[in-house]
Amino acid sequence: MKIAIIDYGAGNIKSIQFALQRLGYKGILTSDVKEIKLADKVIFPGVGEASSAMQKLRDSGLDNLIPTLTQPVLGICLGMQLLCNGTEEGTTKGIGIFNIDVIKFSSQVKVPQIGWNTISNLKTGLFSEISENEFMYTVNSFFAPLCDNTIAETDYNGNYSAALKKDNFYGVQFHPEKSGNSGEKILENFLKL
Repeated sequence: MKIAIIDYGAGNIKSIQFALQRLGYKGILTSDVKEIKLADKVIFPGVGEASSAMQKLRDSGLDNLIPTLTQPVLGICLGMQLLCNGTEEGTTKGIGIFNIDVIKFSSQVKVPQIGWNTISNLKTGLFSEISENEFMYTVNSFFAPLCDNTIAETDYNGNYSAALKKDNFYGVQFHPEKSGNSGEKILENFLKL
């Protein structure tokens, strides 16, 4: 199986590659359009700031490529947020797969939210063999509100989308590659889609 990890200079690449290796797979870090198109699975990681990350995607043409992909695509953290219509972080226009805008947490809570948080109301095969209220590792200051694409929820000053799905596109706000055995199971489930 060919797994492409989109390289746009904003990512937690090594931890994703190590998690894939533990599952017996190899992920290829690439920004090559042809290579990404030919991959069986695509992982769209992200750690960083939305407006500069989106600018890098535009500069490389990856913002136009991503919506055309037909294989399963998994956006992680900032990768998921950039798959939305836009984000309040830098008033950034996103790729527009998920019809929701990402917003900032209330000033009444500590941001970024860092640490372990439970996920619930799990839907789709992405969460096969994952228990309700399983803990996942999260680092975020912005979030996608609940919407029609929500397939898992979490709570930090109110419920929001822990995961989204539309067609072949999946997104998780948490970091499965840093969430122990349960996170790796989610990655494995994605690779089996």
